[in-house]
Amino acid sequence: MTTEAGAVPAVDLQDVRKSFGRLEVLRGIDLRVAAGEKICIIGASGSGKSTLLRCVNLLERPTSGRVLVEGVEVTAPDCDIDRVRARVGMVFQQFNLFPHLTVERNVTIAQETVLGRPHDLAVDTAMAMLRRVGLEEKRHEYPARLSGGQQQRVAIARALAMDPSVMLFDEATSALDPELVGEVLRVMRELADEGMTMLVVTHEMGFARRVADRVAFIDEGVVLEESPPAELFESPREERTRRFLQRVLERDES
Repeated sequence: MTTEAGAVPAVDLQDVRKSFGRLEVLRGIDLRVAAGEKICIIGASGSGKSTLLRCVNLLERPTSGRVLVEGVEVTAPDCDIDRVRARVGMVFQQFNLFPHLTVERNVTIAQETVLGRPHDLAVDTAMAMLRRVGLEEKRHEYPARLSGGQQQRVAIARALAMDPSVMLFDEATSALDPELVGEVLRVMRELADEGMTMLVVTHEMGFARRVADRVAFIDEGVVLEESPPAELFESPREERTRRFLQRVLERDES
């Protein structure tokens, strides 16, 4: 995929490799995401999807290769990674909320400590983001008193409160009970419709079909193929992709 002439990609991964000891998890990833583009990453468990995502904001440092976010090379030794991370929101599979803090405080704390926002402005921003995900009335609750779906929506509000230009979602619905998945996907669809740049690791094929501009299939640490969702789901080029999709779609129908 090429961006418009002269446009700086929102995310640019160049020959990214990552090894854990002798295990090579990423084996030369090249992936470019344009501003406003939605990319869904699919693949079998252990294929390297989450590791790829964590390399974008250096939660995992690549063994080799380059990662650029809005033209800034985050893999450069002198990169101010905290400054870059403030522009890249990430939503994890397991929510990662602070259990001893209220919902409101979970959403304000990084604004104050990382962005240096005054407390009153951080609270106003938190309330606007909680309203956006439908949880304004839960501001004084603690995470343990929320459902999994509500906790994940708080996590999304927390990320959005930092005014990110890119959002990363790492299997954001896989830890949820089936009846709670829809409320999180609804918020993610709304973000996509509003033009947020999104890189989404997901097993929700319906979401990928509807929302993604491109779907990338990763197998054994390489991007085996990537294309618009209609093309990839209806006529995948690779036999490995066909087998994966057949297995996943049969599971969803059972």
